[in-house]
Amino acid sequence: MSLPAPPDNYTFPSHRFNRTLRNADKTPLVLVGCGSFSPVTYLHLRMFEMAVDYVRQNTEFEVVAGYLSPVNDSYKKPGLLSAQHRVNMCSIATEQTSSWLMVDPWEAYQTEYQRTAVVLDHFDHEINQVLGGVRTADGEHRKVRVMLLAGSDLISTMSEPGVWSAPDLEHILGRYGTFIIERSGTDISRATETLGAWRHNIFIITQLIQNDVSSTKVRLFIRRGLSVRYLLPAPVVSYIEENGLYLDDGAPTSDNSSGHSKKEEISKDAASASASTS
Repeated sequence: MSLPAPPDNYTFPSHRFNRTLRNADKTPLVLVGCGSFSPVTYLHLRMFEMAVDYVRQNTEFEVVAGYLSPVNDSYKKPGLLSAQHRVNMCSIATEQTSSWLMVDPWEAYQTEYQRTAVVLDHFDHEINQVLGGVRTADGEHRKVRVMLLAGSDLISTMSEPGVWSAPDLEHILGRYGTFIIERSGTDISRATETLGAWRHNIFIITQLIQNDVSSTKVRLFIRRGLSVRYLLPAPVVSYIEENGLYLDDGAPTSDNSSGHSKKEEISKDAASASASTS
């Protein structure tokens, strides 16, 4: 699958990428979260922490990096701020509240909408070809596994006939795989029945503490003049207030010129979090 050209002045973020594998018996893993992030919430960030705990306790992977990949403006959805604001908020959140998460603006700053399969190919290319993967303490080269981190609604949409194309399902679940954050009200077992061919690449993570904070609810609170503190990282709240964001949750930022299908509109929402975080 060919990749679009990178945006002008683009550099793949790797300042928090762990280039040395701590345990040589493990497989290096990068987690990629795709979504609107309008705005980024504590739930978005918490998903990565839940995934790391699960990986450490239940798999043979070792997480070497985690990335938020905000969707392109051509996604065209009410409440979707410009890519610049969303990338800024994600960057503020990760840089000031995390020691290992990063934001990759490649998808956000493309000239058109990019399918999830293409986004994962981009990460695989940057990490394994450009950066050259990782090495063990003894200097042995290791290829990094790239996997999608998403909410349980993603699996539900993937199991519905006609929502995702068969080639994209094979590419995402067969080549890469996914970690799914489960939430109450979603029948994961039923959803995964039709995805049996990729069951070995689907890891289900249970939320031990339920969190239903969503970007949609946050935007509603802001429009109504209600406080959103402690729902979002404090620096993100300050950024929203300083820039007067979400006071009018109206039309999208740009026209849908990319011609992406309904399946991608559904999938990006589902990928962003286990609750409705669009």
